[in-house]
Amino acid sequence: MDASNSEPGDDGRRETETERADRRWSELIQEVRVAQTGVQILFGFLLTVAFTPRFEELSDTDRTIYVVTVILGSTATGALIGPVSFHRIVSGRRIKPHAVVWASRLMFLGLVLLLGTLTAALLLILRVATDNTVVPWLVGGVVAWYLLCWFVLPAWARHRHTTPD
Repeated sequence: MDASNSEPGDDGRRETETERADRRWSELIQEVRVAQTGVQILFGFLLTVAFTPRFEELSDTDRTIYVVTVILGSTATGALIGPVSFHRIVSGRRIKPHAVVWASRLMFLGLVLLLGTLTAALLLILRVATDNTVVPWLVGGVVAWYLLCWFVLPAWARHRHTTPD
């Protein structure tokens, strides 16, 4: 294997395309496991809310927020489980590099949908539990935190520490 198999920005690893795809797939699946667990627990909790006595007391606005939250949670779950299904369906077809790209896209979409789910769930919970005048500020602050942790810091690090080809 020669240095030409090394991809810039990949820490100078000398991998074949197949080895790189295998490594990236393993990394992606570890990330999916973390996100899947969180979204599945949240989604399961959301599904039980409609069957509680307090649900009947929710305003129309809060019920709408609840329905949106459940739909977002369901779509996030689908996107985050998607890479597993994608891999299973294309396994053995020698297209892992392409599968990694599509699975990564599903994972990113799942994270965006998870952000929406968490935001909507937080909005609903805080509307029910606190004074409505502070809720937008609290939710906005938490969403800013998610954006910083999930997207801004990684984008900054990527820009700061990646050299152009």
